Formats: sequence, structure tokens, C-alpha cells
Amino acid sequence: MQQKHRGQHAQDAELFDSKWEAPLRSAVEDLSHLLSRGYGEPSALKLVGDRYRLHKRQRMALLRASCSDKAKTYRSAIALSNEAAGGKEVVIDGYNLLITTESMLAGGIILHCRDGCFRDIASVHGTYRKVEETLPALGLIGRTLQALRVAHAHWIFDAPVSNSGRLKVLMHELAEAHGFAWDISLHNNPDKVIAEQSERIPITSDGWILDRSESHFNLHATLLKSIPNANVVKLGEEG
Repeated sequence: MQQKHRGQHAQDAELFDSKWEAPLRSAVEDLSHLLSRGYGEPSALKLVGDRYRLHKRQRMALLRASCSDKAKTYRSAIALSNEAAGGKEVVIDGYNLLITTESMLAGGIILHCRDGCFRDIASVHGTYRKVEETLPALGLIGRTLQALRVAHAHWIFDAPVSNSGRLKVLMHELAEAHGFAWDISLHNNPDKVIAEQSERIPITSDGWILDRSESHFNLHATLLKSIPNANVVKLGEEG
């Protein structure tokens, strides 16, 4: 059966019930402590996940919400304000932003992570399929970029992911219809391309890109202000 909504999972209501808030937050603290001391992700995740008896999906959330002290400090230091994005060009980690925004609108789990970023626990396994939230998500992103007076947005998507070409055509049509100042390109290694574009502000929550960038704009956080019913699970230290 084809997926109609992004990010929803039948077990999420139970796995991220309020009774799990404290254990998951403690697990994030423990995993981040181990990462800060050089432990490898796989072994550290297994150790902490086993200690708290976490489900596979909870472990996925735990890994995405955690980071080392060094990464947290650096990502916070390079984060720009909404005002700083005005008049600038941005480069967007396409599937990262689009899928998270779709999940926000669909009521999927959105993680408020230790580094202040917002991440989903949805996934695309080699094929992107349009869902009911795709057009509303793109419209919201486009209008928000306009309101922030972003000069131009360069979307970059994974070329190997099936249907990226169709999505590119759809986004060009939206840009023409609504006056969105964006272009779309496909690359085999988008993470590297985004991290190397120092003249543009990256929009992503991908930790690998953030740790290799000179700045970043947390558009995910700005978008959430327009979605008051989003299903946000606060796992950061200040959550």
C-alpha cells in the first residue's frame, strides 16, 4: 500500500508517550557523553540502547538527537538568525528539509535535538514518493523564504534517489506559479556539494554537513512556528 503521509508510524504513540520522555532524555545525555569521549556510534548506541531497553525506532531517535559536546558547541556558534538570512543566498539540503517539513505537517515525530536542530525519523529508501503533505510543505517553505527576504535558494537533491527528476519538474512549476526564487539541481553526493558552498548559507540538519560548514540557518525551527500542532519530542538538554 502506497504511503499517503510522511513520518507516521503505527507504534509512535506508544514509543514516544510521555512516560518515555525522561528515559529518552537521559539516554541522549548518556550517548552524547560517550560520543564526547571518542566512542564509536555503533558501540555507544548499543550500550545505551540496551541499558534503557529501547525499541529500534527509539534508538534511531536517540542517535539523531545526540551529539558530542564539541559538535554541539560548534553548531551553536555557526547558527545564524532569521535576520542574517535576509538578502542572502542559501543552499538547501533538499530531502532533509522537505521530508522533515512533510513530517511536521503530517503529525510525524519531530525531534528537538541536543544541538538545537529539528530532525524527523522518517526515511527514504532509494525512492522518493510524493505524499499529501508534499505540495503544502513546498508552499510553506517557499512563502517562508519570501517572508525572510532570502535572495535565492539553491535546492540540491540526491540524484540516485528515484523520482528526484519528477520532483525537480514539480518544484520548477511551483516556482514559476508562485514567484519562488529557487532553482533545483541533482547531485550524486549532495552532502559534499553543500558543505563546500561557503558563499551560500546551508539549510540542513545533517550533522556531517553542519560540522563542515562555516554557517547554517535553522529554517526547520522557523517553519515549526507556522505549525503549532506539530508533534515535537524535546530531547535536548533544555527540552
